Amino acid sequence: MFFAVIPAGGSGTRLWPLSRAGHPKFLHPLTGTSSSLLQATVERVAPLTTPDRTMVVTGVAHVAAVARQLTGLPEENILVEPSPRDSCAAIALAAAVIALREPKAVMGSFAADHLIGNPTRWAETVRQAVVGAEQGLLMTVGITPTRAETGYGYLECGDLIDSGPLRRVREFKEKPAAEVAEGYLRSGQHLWNASMFVWRVDVFLAELARQQPALHAGLTAIAQAWNTPEQDDVLGTVWPTLPKISVDYAVMEGAAAAGRVATVPGDFGWNDVGDFHTLGDVLPGDDAGNVVLGAEEGGGKPTVLLRDSGGLVVVPHSGRLIAALGVQDLVVVDTPDVVMVCPRDRAQDVKKLVDDLKARGEEGYV
Repeated sequence: MFFAVIPAGGSGTRLWPLSRAGHPKFLHPLTGTSSSLLQATVERVAPLTTPDRTMVVTGVAHVAAVARQLTGLPEENILVEPSPRDSCAAIALAAAVIALREPKAVMGSFAADHLIGNPTRWAETVRQAVVGAEQGLLMTVGITPTRAETGYGYLECGDLIDSGPLRRVREFKEKPAAEVAEGYLRSGQHLWNASMFVWRVDVFLAELARQQPALHAGLTAIAQAWNTPEQDDVLGTVWPTLPKISVDYAVMEGAAAAGRVATVPGDFGWNDVGDFHTLGDVLPGDDAGNVVLGAEEGGGKPTVLLRDSGGLVVVPHSGRLIAALGVQDLVVVDTPDVVMVCPRDRAQDVKKLVDDLKARGEEGYV
């Protein structure tokens, strides 16, 4: 009765120019192996469910690439969004489609672009969340913080449920300032919000109806037409009218305020692969701390030559040789049409280059 749903959207602008609107980060092998982030996510859910109960929600531009990478999934399990409407519409579409098959099924929603260091421990944590979901709780998988991170949202935890490990979620917290994040870390009452959710589909859809009636009504109309000759027409007509809002804002914050959300703390090496600096931290490197992404193996033609350099993140993606001498802590990304270089501590700002290109009307590079 457990379904895994993998939202696969976004363009990953902090990983530009490797990640583009037409070929975003979840389609790239950023895992330290030959698997893409999307393929690694599907492999990770395999111990929890079966391919016929694994679904991907993705955009029109990516559906062909997703299907090529996931040949083991039934074609009908790749749900196609006509246009981006943020995470609530995508996740609710999957919930509504699952409810047609199993009205009281438990589903888990796991983003396609996360890295997990210990998949076995992750699966154990999800199984604990399923127990809470079966009791009618809207569950999150919270991440035990390892530092005072200002780039993540937080969950403020309340009391243990029974003897644990489930805990009530008092409140969803926005990305904090540095001193607030320090306080969260010291309190021991806060977890990172990784937007991993587990719930019964009927419970989630009822909460959606309570808080977002327009969104619920639109999804209900789409679900009623699903697997009928009218499916595409109804989807194309109704989908653009759906509110564009994240599931955190649309459902989870209000549900937490009503005492309907709980969490399971997880410690399994989670990373959201937000930028090239992060990749340099989590992927294996050489003795000088240089990480080469997608380096050729088996004695092929070398694409990178590094000398007296350290802490580099190098992405050779054009076939050209990248040579670096006497430099430290840089990101170097070489694609067929763009070369991007920045200090590692400015990796978060790469998205500003994408914004500049859009402002200049140079969408072809985006």
